[in-house]
Amino acid sequence: MTVSVPLPVRPLSSTPSLYVVATPLGNLHDITLRALAVLGAVDVVAAEDTRHSQRLLDAYGLKVRMVAVHQHNEQAAAGPLLELLAAGRQVALITDAGTPAVSDPGARLVARVRAAGHPVVPLPGPCAAVAALSVSGFAEGGFRFVGFLPARPGARVAALAALRDEAAALVFYEAPHRIVECVADLLAVFGGARELLIARELTKLHEQTVRLPLAEVGVWFAADPNRVRGEFVLVLAGAQAEAGLSAEAERVLGLLLAELPLKSAARLAAEITGAGRKLLYARALEIRGEEDA
Repeated sequence: MTVSVPLPVRPLSSTPSLYVVATPLGNLHDITLRALAVLGAVDVVAAEDTRHSQRLLDAYGLKVRMVAVHQHNEQAAAGPLLELLAAGRQVALITDAGTPAVSDPGARLVARVRAAGHPVVPLPGPCAAVAALSVSGFAEGGFRFVGFLPARPGARVAALAALRDEAAALVFYEAPHRIVECVADLLAVFGGARELLIARELTKLHEQTVRLPLAEVGVWFAADPNRVRGEFVLVLAGAQAEAGLSAEAERVLGLLLAELPLKSAARLAAEITGAGRKLLYARALEIRGEEDA
């Protein structure tokens, strides 16, 4: 699919620069005209996977030298690219999909280029996190981009527990082989009432977006084995401000306070009841104060 489009006459700065170029998540029509102009004009394109990116360049008839820059060689690859910039060459950075250096390779290269005094120019475009957030309905109170959670279950649960009281929507990336475990941990930490948007295969043939309470997410995945395939963005609703504790939360907190230190009691009560840890801690302080009076 070679497409002829009008492109800017001078897409590059007169100063040798690193251009951080966002590329399509899946649908090749999401490439911007500026991105095409820059990719066609630079001396070198640093790509996460040169074979994958070659398909994008071929689709638009772009002929340009590529070098591989991925998570395993990013530091080593930065040296030759810095030499090219110092020699007056123009360099573009792309990843397999979306915006480089956002849970993708590129951040270390950008830091090295900046430290060397060369300009770094962003070319905005596709970003999976923003695309999913835009259709979630959760962004009114702001959002917090988390990216990929730890792969190990214990570390993942600990990371999620630290986010339990976050009022902003939370945006995660997840791989298909961990998605079921990840949403099970979300349910365990945040409770079944919290809503989750699942965005699967954004802009691709089998794209799906669905918003469900966490209590229903496991059933949704189990209903169709194809639903665990592809790349995922998860957007979790932020914690709601609580007017007070339920009678059950008060009861559980009181029982735990009789046996445990204050912080431990509040933490366990939050895990058992799903009530906010900060609210439980504040109430625990009140109870201990009443007992000491």
